[in-house]
Amino acid sequence: MATQTPTLLSQAQAPAGEVLSAEQIRQALQPLRGRFAGQRLLVLIPDHTRTLPLPQLFRMLVDVLDDVKTLDFMVALGTHPPLDEAQMLKLVGLSVEERHTIFRHVGLHNHAWQDPDALATVGVVPQAKVREIAGERWHPTLGGDVQVRLNKAALEADHLLILGPTFPHEVVGFSGGAKYLFPGISGPEMINVTHWLGALATVRGTIGLKDTPVRALIHEAARHVPTPITLIALVVQGSGLGGMFVGDHVSAWSAAADLSSTRHIVWVDKPFKRILSCAPPMYDELWTAGKAMYKLDPALADGGELIIYAPHLETVSQVHGKYIYEIGYHTVPYFLNQWERFKHVPLGVLAHSTHVRGSGTWVNGQEHPRVRVTLASRIGPEDCKRLNLGYLDPDSLNPEDFAGREEEGILLVRKAGETLYRVRGKS
Repeated sequence: MATQTPTLLSQAQAPAGEVLSAEQIRQALQPLRGRFAGQRLLVLIPDHTRTLPLPQLFRMLVDVLDDVKTLDFMVALGTHPPLDEAQMLKLVGLSVEERHTIFRHVGLHNHAWQDPDALATVGVVPQAKVREIAGERWHPTLGGDVQVRLNKAALEADHLLILGPTFPHEVVGFSGGAKYLFPGISGPEMINVTHWLGALATVRGTIGLKDTPVRALIHEAARHVPTPITLIALVVQGSGLGGMFVGDHVSAWSAAADLSSTRHIVWVDKPFKRILSCAPPMYDELWTAGKAMYKLDPALADGGELIIYAPHLETVSQVHGKYIYEIGYHTVPYFLNQWERFKHVPLGVLAHSTHVRGSGTWVNGQEHPRVRVTLASRIGPEDCKRLNLGYLDPDSLNPEDFAGREEEGILLVRKAGETLYRVRGKS
């Protein structure tokens, strides 16, 4: 197991509302120059469902890392669909000509979570340890010992460099850091257990909290990774960067989470009874557009309605759609009280279902969700009924009709999914 002394190699922070200049970003990356000379380096990056200036950072990193033996970038997909060549080039901002000329030495890869041949086992987190970490959130449905598997490329490299943003996150509290290992480039075992543990803790009991059971479990799994790890933790401000922290994966993530908590959380005085949450086009499946619910759930009043407005959206999930259509969207008690019906479904899919539907109770054999969730997308009314979601024709909605009505208990969020809304004085 690799051990690292907590340290920050560099950091840069812009005043609130401002972004770092290109020169400030370059300076923050300079301590990496020469640090991996002659080594095989694997850089883990997010896909298109995260906001960050990746094309700019990609070019800067390739320049800074010009003395490594081999340089490969891998998209830490988790279970997201793989990117084709055109999508990959768009992600990192390369033309076809550049790809085959000045950047031809750089490898671009997708993680393959379902391919056993692409994975290697580096350890096991015993059930007793999972239970200790989970604490009061422990439930037997989490299962037994958890295999720690990840992409073999991480073991073939001399060093891992993680490049990714930190936002409030529904499963882990704050995203980024070792999350790019688990679930980013891991096997299904850690993907499923971490997401189900997050579901048991609930979105409202997890999102925007720094110390969570899932974060502890991810850091425990990361202890089994023998390859040294360095993190470039980013705090996004608009389309630029409000902060950068470079160092070991715990220290840099911790600093980024602290800054994210001041930049990515909007505090409101009272919950809203109706929210129009606009999912941006980068969420091209409900699997990711569900973030439009997660980030607003804590600011939604009991019995209120959240509308996921996504007129571009046609797909529930390329990878998991079959299971989601089978089970629909329900609360955690719905599944726990009928476990024999649902135990064959991957825990990660069950977790997604509960995150979108929100919390609720189970009384006398009936599910009672806390709130209503309505989908305004190209997924039709029959499908929404099957999915246990409300339906609205997106063409019948004008987002501007929801603007400026906060005093009426109505909120419009124009780009949902990364900024968390919470009510003051409530956990």
